[in-house]
Amino acid sequence: MTVSPDSVPAVAAHPNSVPPILELRGAGYRYRRGALAVNDVSLAVHPGRSLGLVGESGSGKTTLLTLMLGLARPNAGEVRFDGEPLRTGDAALMRRFRASVQTVFQDPYSSLDPRQRVERIVAEPLRSLGIARGADARERVIASLESVGLPADAAGRYPHEFSGGQRQRIAIARATVCHPRLLLADEPVSALDVSTRIQVIDLLARLRAENGLALVMVSHDLSAVATLCDDTVVLRAGRVVEASATRALLGAPREGYTRRLVDAVPRLPA
Repeated sequence: MTVSPDSVPAVAAHPNSVPPILELRGAGYRYRRGALAVNDVSLAVHPGRSLGLVGESGSGKTTLLTLMLGLARPNAGEVRFDGEPLRTGDAALMRRFRASVQTVFQDPYSSLDPRQRVERIVAEPLRSLGIARGADARERVIASLESVGLPADAAGRYPHEFSGGQRQRIAIARATVCHPRLLLADEPVSALDVSTRIQVIDLLARLRAENGLALVMVSHDLSAVATLCDDTVVLRAGRVVEASATRALLGAPREGYTRRLVDAVPRLPA
């Protein structure tokens, strides 16, 4: 994975020089009220690699993820998918993009429709992308649920019948049912208790290893970033202040802002 904004030293290129799935080049975004949320951010997400986006609230992490999802267009720079500019008006390109790039949201309680059974929820990407219907879709749903550690009979139940951790597993099953190449996760464990966080982090790590998934994760949880992410980008006020391999960045941060983030992580007494 390459992270190379002009304002910070570039991280070494992907060892196999594999073209990125998704790339931002000098991306900037300003809200209508005039606030600048993201300014001149460049990064690239390569197949099978993982990137953490960290920073305090208001640093631009979620806005950056919104640009990467194609839910907003940058006011400056561009987003590229498989080497092409991401044109939201190009239906064929966006269909291919949606099949390749899926997302897991922060809150497992609000991200699942309470009126629908789990089978219909998880099958949604298959239907909307025209990948599978009927018995084929059901077979894929069951396989996806089992891959995240849920039984086949979960398909016939409603979200309210599950715990928060189980709901997040359902959300992950929905995001991976169409076998995407890249998973974008917005604070995927922040709404869960500590023990459940560990289980979901372990699940994401396993799915990455088994399926060769690329991952971009927005998180305040630096322990989750350390476990899941090959590289990390630190954002402050919409700009990249530091970008490096995760182990090096967390072990010996160069910037004072990054050191403060690392020092703020609670530690057990010796």
